[in-house]
Amino acid sequence: MSQTTAPAGHLSRRTFAIISHPDAGKTTLTEKLLLNSGAIHLAGEVKERGERRRTRSDWMEIEQKRGISITSSVMTFEHDGLTLNLLDTPGHADFSEDTYRTLTAVDSAIMVIDAAKGIEAQTRKLFEVCRLRDIPIITFINKVDRDARDTLEILDEIMETLALDTAPMMWPLGSGVDFSGMIDLERGRFVTAEGNPDGPEGDVDAVVARFANTQNHAVSAALEGLELARGTLPEFDMDAYREGHLTPVYFGSALKSIGVRELLEAVCTFAPPPRVQPAHPAPVDPANANCTGFVFKVQANMDPNHRDRVAFVRLASGTMTRGMKLKNVRSGKDLRVANPMFFFARERELADSAIAGDVVGIPNHGTLSVGDTLTDGPDVTVTGIPNFAPEILRRVHLSDTSKTKQLAKALTDLAEEGVVQVFKPSIGAGYYVGAVGPLQLEVLTSRAAVEYSVPIRIEPAQYVTARWVKVGDEKEFEKFAALHRLNIAEDRYGDPVFLAPSQWEIDRCAKDFPSLTFMTTKDRGIAA
Repeated sequence: MSQTTAPAGHLSRRTFAIISHPDAGKTTLTEKLLLNSGAIHLAGEVKERGERRRTRSDWMEIEQKRGISITSSVMTFEHDGLTLNLLDTPGHADFSEDTYRTLTAVDSAIMVIDAAKGIEAQTRKLFEVCRLRDIPIITFINKVDRDARDTLEILDEIMETLALDTAPMMWPLGSGVDFSGMIDLERGRFVTAEGNPDGPEGDVDAVVARFANTQNHAVSAALEGLELARGTLPEFDMDAYREGHLTPVYFGSALKSIGVRELLEAVCTFAPPPRVQPAHPAPVDPANANCTGFVFKVQANMDPNHRDRVAFVRLASGTMTRGMKLKNVRSGKDLRVANPMFFFARERELADSAIAGDVVGIPNHGTLSVGDTLTDGPDVTVTGIPNFAPEILRRVHLSDTSKTKQLAKALTDLAEEGVVQVFKPSIGAGYYVGAVGPLQLEVLTSRAAVEYSVPIRIEPAQYVTARWVKVGDEKEFEKFAALHRLNIAEDRYGDPVFLAPSQWEIDRCAKDFPSLTFMTTKDRGIAA
């Protein structure tokens, strides 16, 4: 099913993310996709200028210590004449904001599900994000070489829990010690327990007939399930998949590279090229000649020796060339794109040009923030890149007051990355930080100490959450602010924020001041 000729222009791009619950095998799958594409030739090694360099998509020190992904890595590689941009997202729930913003930059996703555990909480949450943006999903049921749930049971759970039709493209014969290989329903061939095709492409019935007299109970049970699935489940339909109504389902083991080759071919064959991006005042079509891109992620200190700062930009239309000038619509200032880069985890390659669908890194010194739109055409702002109201609100304590400026820089940089949200109270000194989960606060204190030499302590606050205030009547806001002076703060954009001691207080203020809107989300590209 691979493509023999490469489409031209942006149609040759496939930009996709991998989403999953923690420990489902997402990072391992990322590496094995790169291995099967030829981008690396040994697990953990990059093929670059003849040198053997180790690479891991999890590069931050705290990630390596904990064995989890907490930042979104970008990897660009080639396969079958296509350019693939793979965004490896954080699986940990505490970093779901970073994942959400990353999903604004992709056109499709691979959903990884543990064959023994099925749909888990974070999988469901990330799927709902994809559904909000109509992102088509290919499903990979991982770890079939271990004890797994019944195949039909997993497919039923996907359909019932996610309201998503399933079209199995592979069918495992047994699991764990009874795993005997898979039937490739797409190509009509058998795939061995080692992941190797056995025999020519042909007819599924002919493959099933090979096991007609099997004495293996696990295999015979799997074949009974397959017969039922073929009679009740829909066949793969490209339109239904791209509209987000159906998911093709692949099975395998990322660790043992079983089923990974077929999954990679599916991305190349089925995943859509760059799609139209929602924007104000009008959507951005990838075929548009004007160069337009938006910042979905900022990462500082990827190379601690150089204290660099890189904005990750998804190109929505046109062509970006090295040295060109683009306008930052938020600030109104022009930016010369001097050294745009393609990424392979930590490895970088200078990008002389990039087109719609590509993800490039732009080094800068604080001029670009998440949500910024860059363009060489009429002003346009890509929308749908949100901040969420924090579920945890804490006060930052700085014991060494001589490092006040360093603290301000650290908090500004890390807020621009989206590690935490930072709120500056209108009365008094200090800062409050907001997070979705406690691990974000751990990352904040670790990086502030390691990268900025600012040891801080996170202390309890008298507030439980924050709401952005959309002002419909300035005089009413002034009255509200006078009554709640100690609760008023600003976010890093200068927009007003209400630091709330309880949900009851939010509800009461909303009732008392009907011209004010207390928002739980705020589009980063547009002021409140």
